[in-house]
Amino acid sequence: MTEKKYVMAIDQGTTSSRAIIFDHSGTIVSVGQMEHEQILPKAGWVEHNPIEIRDNVREVIGQALAKANINRHEIAAVGVTNQRETAVVWDKNTGEPVYNAIVWQDTRTDKIVRELAGDEGPDKYKEICGLGLATYFSGPKVKWILDNVEGAREKAEAGDLLFGNTDTWVIWNLTGGPNGGVHVTDVTNASRTMLMDVRELRWREDICADMGIPMSMLPEIKSSSEVYGYGSKNSLIIDTPIAGDLGDQQAATFGQACFEKGMAKNTYGTGCFMLINTGNEAITSKNGLLTTVCYKIGDQAPVYALEGSIAVTGSLVQWLRDQLGIITSAPEIETLAETVEDNGGVYIVPAFSGLFAPYWKDDARGAIVGLTRYNNKGHLARAVLEATAFQTAEVLEAMNADSGVELGELRVDGGMTANDALMQFQADILGVEVVKPVVAETTALGAAYAAGIAVGFWAGEQDVIANWQEDKRWSPKMDADERARQMRLWKKAVTRTFDWVDDDVRAE
Repeated sequence: MTEKKYVMAIDQGTTSSRAIIFDHSGTIVSVGQMEHEQILPKAGWVEHNPIEIRDNVREVIGQALAKANINRHEIAAVGVTNQRETAVVWDKNTGEPVYNAIVWQDTRTDKIVRELAGDEGPDKYKEICGLGLATYFSGPKVKWILDNVEGAREKAEAGDLLFGNTDTWVIWNLTGGPNGGVHVTDVTNASRTMLMDVRELRWREDICADMGIPMSMLPEIKSSSEVYGYGSKNSLIIDTPIAGDLGDQQAATFGQACFEKGMAKNTYGTGCFMLINTGNEAITSKNGLLTTVCYKIGDQAPVYALEGSIAVTGSLVQWLRDQLGIITSAPEIETLAETVEDNGGVYIVPAFSGLFAPYWKDDARGAIVGLTRYNNKGHLARAVLEATAFQTAEVLEAMNADSGVELGELRVDGGMTANDALMQFQADILGVEVVKPVVAETTALGAAYAAGIAVGFWAGEQDVIANWQEDKRWSPKMDADERARQMRLWKKAVTRTFDWVDDDVRAE
């Protein structure tokens, strides 16, 4: 019998799908990656083609196996991690989506969200599901599809349609699709739908009824680490257990070994997502944060987190590159930012799709403030980087207030951690140590660990802790008075973005 030496993670992200193979030490062996199209039909609308994602996942599995020069017999298990809140609705008989996937950044459901809130306001379901009503979450997206796609509601009520975030879609297809595919999700993904009771870990019929979503559409809720099914005969991972499933930010928290209450990580990607482990208690935030399931290993008690979600960070660099043409590649921003000593009084608030944590204002829009004729593109580049750090600082303030725990250090991961200038400013504006691990692919690594633990490839969390290694540390150098001045000016800039969208400019 071939020795099982590796675990594969499938990371179905916002801009690409990847398959990454890890060895027992948590080291990357090979990577397969394919980008998918960003479909932008109207202002505020963001879609993906689920068929393209399904096909790309198959392709990247093949790429990763070929690059590692191994076959499925050497893979102990497969873990899945995914862009959360991105909703797919498909026909269970044909495997065909009834509409494109509606992406987490999409704001078309703002009217639905306001109607659901009614007189009770955006916190109507917060005690139940840990989330304030917002366009961000999956539930209202499913309602939009059922309300707007011809024939969808009738098919849903007849029991022919299934719903899932992209983890569910990927697992269903890998395990057979219309021919016996397993329709499951895990507690972390279910906690991002607005449809799950965050403490009881079950779907709420009353909230589903409010949104007009038949219960038959919903996947079975499982733990983050157990065998859900096996690769089907038309996959490159036939008979391989699919045994881990976590939303991307929870997977990164797991991969960062943030297992102790009070440990926190921040992932710097398209957006920024900071999670702090709150142990076995689901704390309801009073400061604009989300209560979310962090992970659940098999039949162990769930572990919870408070989360601060920031919509636009890395995508602000892309905007500077693609829309304004000020840089031609993302890494250039650091070189350009270092041509000036400071931001020259310029602050950029990237409320392109409203403001997420801690404000939750979907009627905010982006602003560049503080401009004078003295300013140049170097100041703009620095302000773009600093916007990420400032937004993170506001989330950390809220976390300290909610959790009652002062953070000692912040573990970081994601593409933007390669930017030394940003990471140093982040340490400066937070006033805490910022630490990056050797393996920066912590999202995929977390999903791999969850899958490996389920099949005994790793013994448990202690193996994850043993594998975690520090790569780089940034220590704060800014004095407290300057930090306070910078935060005061940032907060003033943020207030200038409020209430921009009114009836005259609201997208149809």
